[in-house]
Amino acid sequence: MRFAVIVFPGSNCDRDMYHAAKDALGEEAELVWYQETALEGYNAILIPGGFSYGDYLRCGAIASTSEIVKSLHREAEKGTPILGVCNGFQILLETGLLPGALLRNKELKFICQHENLIVQNNKTLFTSAYQQGQVISIPIAHGEGNYFCDDETLASLKANNQIVFSYQNNPNGSVANIAGIINQQGNVLGMMPHPERATELILGSEDGLNLFKSMLANWRESYVTNA
Repeated sequence: MRFAVIVFPGSNCDRDMYHAAKDALGEEAELVWYQETALEGYNAILIPGGFSYGDYLRCGAIASTSEIVKSLHREAEKGTPILGVCNGFQILLETGLLPGALLRNKELKFICQHENLIVQNNKTLFTSAYQQGQVISIPIAHGEGNYFCDDETLASLKANNQIVFSYQNNPNGSVANIAGIINQQGNVLGMMPHPERATELILGSEDGLNLFKSMLANWRESYVTNA
């Protein structure tokens, strides 16, 4: 499986994503600079955390206008798996690939700690290696991770089973304890917690590794089916 890790000016978790895919998972990975115009040839796309463009205007707002985003939309429409973590989640929201917005944390402070997440939907290509309702430990590190959407959008997310992860103890004020959501097509996942920082026990948890294993298993299944 071949992963693309998009790198924007200000990204600081790109190497973590690269390590998770290449070393922890044992698959191919390549850092792709934001000025590239094509993402064809990759089996999955990872958008890392950090502070793209220094979080000016809004987190992810400037990055969402980058040339590579046009290709990101094309890949999303094709069904290519796309994972956006932290700032990557913010970028997915700014590009319109996912609904809602991320506000300042309720206490208006940056939070960096491990949090327990509940797997709300294990029927996705990102979560099939987890059990439904499983509690996993994944670190967070953000100042604007308070997920918000209007009542109509929330009702739609619930009706379509698009809430993939929720916080056991909501640290940032997110509506409905939401920690991660997926698009209706099921191939674009955005989440604030960092699974790439939880792929080895030396990091404090390896609970994030199953997310990448899920992507790999579903790609292999798809590859065999279409071969």
